[in-house]
Amino acid sequence: MSNIKILLADDHDIVRDGIKMLLEDEVGFTIEAEAENGLQAIEICKKHDIDLIIMDINMPEMNGIEATEKIKESFPDIKVLALTMMDEDQHIRQMIEAGASGYILKSSDKIELVDAITTILDGKHYFSDDATQSVMMDLVKGTTKKESSDPGNITEREKEVLELIVKQYTNQEIAEELHISTRTVDAHRRNLLQKTGAKNTAGLVTYAIKHDLVDIE
Repeated sequence: MSNIKILLADDHDIVRDGIKMLLEDEVGFTIEAEAENGLQAIEICKKHDIDLIIMDINMPEMNGIEATEKIKESFPDIKVLALTMMDEDQHIRQMIEAGASGYILKSSDKIELVDAITTILDGKHYFSDDATQSVMMDLVKGTTKKESSDPGNITEREKEVLELIVKQYTNQEIAEELHISTRTVDAHRRNLLQKTGAKNTAGLVTYAIKHDLVDIE
């Protein structure tokens, strides 16, 4: 893996310093820049070649949710890892819907932080175990107001594909598991995005859980 350029976006120096300390001797990672709010984060993305942002949710001037949305629109390849506190369930969901590839608690240790970064750079999602439970429960209870479409029109095969997407399988792995071609998997994925109104994989995962379409172990 080539050198990964990371942007730290958090309005507290102490949090940024803590993350820098965790990552400073990690080979292959460079803290390219730091931002104190969402607006700064957007500006930095325009000027620097950023691969991944570790993004706080609550920041002045522009929060992490809005910043993530805008950055993903202009720079879809930049991965976003949300930094969160235990009690921010609602915000975590909004971050995932905005395009973040996962979230991690501010209290996480180095092993989990590095694991989260490498998982996300690999194109998968990372959900911090401690925070996941409460968010999943919230989603399963279906506390959202607007449902984008009726889950009844998703076929059995699409449900199988969706379940494997939730389990973080790649297109190649899904193809092997279901004995179909990757082009067919692509087609199912496109159909699922269209039927659910989701913008990305994170949206599909949220939709699947919200409508209880998959078994969460």
